[in-house]
Amino acid sequence: MEEVNLRSKKLKDLRYIAKVMGIKSITKYRKNELIEKILELGRHAPDDSYIKPAEEEPEKAVQKSLKEEKDDKTAEITVDTPETEADVTQHEKEVEEPKRTKRGRPSKVKEEDKVVEKVEDVKVAAEEKEDIVESKDEKDEIKDKVVEIEEPAKETEESKKTEDKKTEKKEHSKEAKEEKKTGEKLTGKTYDQQRRDGWNSSFEKIESDDPVEGVLEVLPDGYGFLRSENYLPGSKDIYVSPSQIRRFSLKTGDKVRGKGRIPKESEKFQALLYVQSVNGDPPDFASRRTPFEYLTPIYPNKRITLETSQKELSTRLIDLIAPIGKGQRGMIVSPPKAGKTILLQKIANSITTNYPEIELIVLLIDERPEEVTDMQRSIRGEVVYSTFDKVPENHIKVAEMVLDRAQRLVEHKKDVVILLDSITRLARAYNLTIPPTGRTLSGGLDPGALHSPKRFFGSARNIEFGGSLTIIATALVDTGSRMDDVIYEEFKGTGNMEIHLDRKLYTFKFF
Repeated sequence: MEEVNLRSKKLKDLRYIAKVMGIKSITKYRKNELIEKILELGRHAPDDSYIKPAEEEPEKAVQKSLKEEKDDKTAEITVDTPETEADVTQHEKEVEEPKRTKRGRPSKVKEEDKVVEKVEDVKVAAEEKEDIVESKDEKDEIKDKVVEIEEPAKETEESKKTEDKKTEKKEHSKEAKEEKKTGEKLTGKTYDQQRRDGWNSSFEKIESDDPVEGVLEVLPDGYGFLRSENYLPGSKDIYVSPSQIRRFSLKTGDKVRGKGRIPKESEKFQALLYVQSVNGDPPDFASRRTPFEYLTPIYPNKRITLETSQKELSTRLIDLIAPIGKGQRGMIVSPPKAGKTILLQKIANSITTNYPEIELIVLLIDERPEEVTDMQRSIRGEVVYSTFDKVPENHIKVAEMVLDRAQRLVEHKKDVVILLDSITRLARAYNLTIPPTGRTLSGGLDPGALHSPKRFFGSARNIEFGGSLTIIATALVDTGSRMDDVIYEEFKGTGNMEIHLDRKLYTFKFF
């Protein structure tokens, strides 16, 4: 059989010829490979007995074979892959490369043969493309049939789902309408108004309704707490973040007022959302204030008059004998049971009556609880206390918080008066808590224990351009303890005013 006749035939006809000739696994070979196989068998065979039946076969046989091949293709889609366009182009490139002669020039005869081969290869490529298109059409027909079978089932399922959804929507709409009607009947508001109110209430739960207020204590880690009761840690404290402390230059002793955030489940304390005022002034003023250490102290030049009525002789005598001025550093020296606490109460009431703008703080250290209650009920000022049943560290912390509070108020150019009872017990508390220096005074007093009480007592001063801190402290004498006498002797020259009480006059009810 001639090669030209085989190349002019389609791939289907070649496969049929190969099948008749007995070639196995026809679908594996491409068109060129099938032609080579057929030609090899034709060369070895003595007669054209294998090919003649194919030429003499009628058209009916060809049609039957095509039907059989179509049935086989449905099962052999993955195996029977036709020749791709990339293979065709690669084959054309191989054909186009001409064979060079020894001198690099192709011969004319070979060029003519190559032109004929190019024409034949182009025809073969076109036939292979037609075969690819036919195979793709057959695959599409199979897919269309499968889709036609699956579509009715999907349509039935989708119709059921849409019907179920419609019924659910109807039920929900009925329930919503009933809820709207019942809500409107009960509250008298429309459904939209109720939704807005619910959204607003959930949003407002973030911050507390009432403003929060307290005296700030800044811890060494940078954050702080607003102490609510007696300047000591408690369950009602409010957390203040380090960023807020840095932003407004807040210090220990500042009285901060603002809005708080309600604590979450995992949180123990409320948190400060934003600051409304610091020590009664706008928050911006706190960042511009001068520190207490850099303020200029001067002598007292404004008098504090304690007389309120003609019946109060004790306050009238103080005005006559030892008047008190703003920025005074005074001591009331008294033996036990001489009426110093009652005298402090009268001084406090006179100041609050005559000078309501003065900030009054009464500090009770190591006193009896009943005396604290009596002081709270007798005066209108602020009473800060630490009773004798508390540890000495508690006495020191309360005293330092009061001193910081007074200094912050003076920085805001306000007049402050501290009534301390007593400075002797405060020095005793420092003597028990400080690390020993190795030296001891008579009575067992460590010299280092006197530094902090002196710093507290020495903070009293009158400021040049506004503001003053007045401290009136009591000192115990004649207690039978050598330590109390040493403490009094150490503080004797630090004050600029002293009042001595006599126990003999107390026995005659003169106090």
